[in-house]
Amino acid sequence: MNRAAQNLLRSRAPRVTPPQGAFASIQLENGRQFTATLKRVSLTGGLLELAAYVEERVAFGFTLSIGSGVVHGRAETLFPMRSVTGYLQPFRFTFLRPEQVHILNREINELAQLPHGAATGQKVELGSHLPSSLLELL
Repeated sequence: MNRAAQNLLRSRAPRVTPPQGAFASIQLENGRQFTATLKRVSLTGGLLELAAYVEERVAFGFTLSIGSGVVHGRAETLFPMRSVTGYLQPFRFTFLRPEQVHILNREINELAQLPHGAATGQKVELGSHLPSSLLELL
């Protein structure tokens, strides 16, 4: 592995899976609104589950309800993927105020401290979690 790849791996923002029921509300620039389930989040972006997909590189405003915090900001969609119940829509943050970054960082750190599965109510067994798909690596 070359030095640039090693630096990229070290600087990757930690990703967490929020508890079930974490939701997001998004509003496109044309005024269209969606509600979504928040599947994964980090300081750089995340993954939403939507009933209908949004094209790649569409800017939107959002409200994320994560843990005890609420985060507002702007983001951009990435390439959507089909799922069993709808679409998985990756996104990256394009604008977060410093206080919003602080709230998001606090909630991510709290979720990262929980044992895997505790936030979702799953039974946790030592060494039992291996990624089952590429989506778990997002």
